[in-house]
Amino acid sequence: MDKYEIQELTSGYRERIRRLALFDPLYELDRKREQDLDHQFIDMKGLGLFTLLFFFEQKLMRQYKTGVKQLAGFLHQLTHEKYRFDEEAYEKIARLIVQTFRPTTGKKRSYPFFDWEEQVDDVIEYSILKANDFDVNTNTQYYTLDEDGLELVFATKEFYSEFQLSINQLLLRKQLDKGEFKGALRQINEMQIDVESLEERMIKLKHEIQRSIVSEETFERYKQLLEDIYGRLTREDEEFKELREFVKDTRDRLYAKDTHQKEQKTYELLLKITRELERVHYDHSRLLEQTIGLKNTTLVTAQESLYYTGIQSFNFDHDLVSRIVSTPLPLAAMKGILHPFLKVEENKRWSPLTILSEQNITEDREEKIEQSFIEVEKAESDDQYRKWLTTKYKQIMEQYLLAHASEKGTTLSDFITYLEATNQADFYRQRYFYEFWLFLHQRSPVTKGKFSDDERKTVFTEAIALLGERILSIQERNPIIKRCERFSIQEMVITLEGDENELF
Repeated sequence: MDKYEIQELTSGYRERIRRLALFDPLYELDRKREQDLDHQFIDMKGLGLFTLLFFFEQKLMRQYKTGVKQLAGFLHQLTHEKYRFDEEAYEKIARLIVQTFRPTTGKKRSYPFFDWEEQVDDVIEYSILKANDFDVNTNTQYYTLDEDGLELVFATKEFYSEFQLSINQLLLRKQLDKGEFKGALRQINEMQIDVESLEERMIKLKHEIQRSIVSEETFERYKQLLEDIYGRLTREDEEFKELREFVKDTRDRLYAKDTHQKEQKTYELLLKITRELERVHYDHSRLLEQTIGLKNTTLVTAQESLYYTGIQSFNFDHDLVSRIVSTPLPLAAMKGILHPFLKVEENKRWSPLTILSEQNITEDREEKIEQSFIEVEKAESDDQYRKWLTTKYKQIMEQYLLAHASEKGTTLSDFITYLEATNQADFYRQRYFYEFWLFLHQRSPVTKGKFSDDERKTVFTEAIALLGERILSIQERNPIIKRCERFSIQEMVITLEGDENELF
C-alpha cells in the first residue's frame, strides 16, 4: 500500500472519531453501579438512551419547559414495574443522567484522541444537552437536545442501515461531479460491502419466512415487508443505471478531448470505476431477482404450508362432531358451526336476456342414417397401422367362423376357450380383440354391405366380407369375462344367421 492510499485511508479520521465520541456518555452511564431498593442493578445505559428519546419527543411536541422533574416522572412511568424506588430516587437518577450528558461545570464534554491524519494529539468537544430556559420563581433549569444530541439519536435509529446504499449512491454522484475519482472508487467498495450485507439479510429473511409464518397476520406482515424491500431495491437499481450512464459520459468526454493521453492515471482510474460499478450493479440486480423469488415462490409456499397445516390439524370428529353432540347448543349457534361446511346456495334462474343471445339455426330435414362403419379417407388408405389392424380383424373373424363351424362359437367365452384349445390365446391378450367385439356389438346386426370401390373400405371391410350373405347378431349378458390380467369384457351371445349351421 503506497503513501497516497494511506492518506486516503486516514482521511476524515477526526470526523469518524467524533461520531464515536457521541456514544461515550452512554458507556459512562453503563459503568455506574446504581441499585434500587431491592439491590437490583439498574440499566443506566438504557435509561440514558430513553432520556435522549424523551427529550427528542418533547422537542417534536415543542414542549420547551422540560427539566429534571419531568424526566423523573417519565422514568417512573417507564420503570415502575421493573425497579422499586421512592420518589426522591427517581429525581436523583434523572439528575445523574442529565449531569452525565451536560456536566455541571457548564463546559462541553471533551474526548481526547490522537489524530492519525494530522499526526497530532487533539480533543473533540461536543454537547448532548443544552440549557433551554430557566424559571426564576421555582429555580428550575430546563433542557433540550443540542445538535450533537440529535445526531446521537439519529445514529441509534435503523434508518441509516436500511438506506445506507442509497446514501452511498448520493455520495458517489457528488464525488464524480467534483472529479474525486480516488474517493469515488473507495465509495464503490463500500457499496459492495453494503450489497453483501443486504444479501446476507435476504438469506436470513428467507429462512425466517419459512420458519415464522404461522398465521395470516404474519403472512401479511412479511408480504408488506417484501413489498417495501422490492420498492427500495427498484429505486436503487434505477440510480445504479443513472450512475453507469454518468460514468460512461464522463469517460467518453475525457476520451474525446484526448485528456486520457495527458492524464493517463486518471483515465485508468475511471476505467476501474466503470468495472467496479458494473460488478456492484450486477450483484445488486441479483438481490432484486432474489426478492422477486421470495415474493413468488417462498412466500406463496409458506402460505400453502400454512393452509395444509390447518387442514392436517383439523379433526372432524373432535372439533365438530363432539362439540355438537356433547354441548347442548341453541339452534342459532349450531347453524354458525355448520355454516362453513355447508354448500354454497345455488339457484337456477332463466334470464329474459337469453332470447337475445345467438341462436343455433338448423335446417328442418330428414337425416339419412347409415348403419355402417366409419369410412377412411384416401389420404389414410396407405397407413401401415390401419393395414395391420385390418389384417388382425380379418384373422379374428376367420377364427370365429372356424369355431362356429365346430359349434364352439355360441358365446364369446366359448370362442375364447376355443382360442386357448388351438394355442391362439395371444388374440384375447391384445386390446384390439376387445375393440373388435365392442364395435360389432354396437353395429349388431352386422351384414356384409356393399363396398363397390376403395373409398368405402374400413378396417372392418375384409373381416365383414368373410360373412358372405350371413347376418351376425350379438347380444350382451351379465357375466364378466376376465381371461387375462389387463382386460375384461361383458359376456356376449353370438348368433350367425343365414347359414345351414345356424345357431340360436
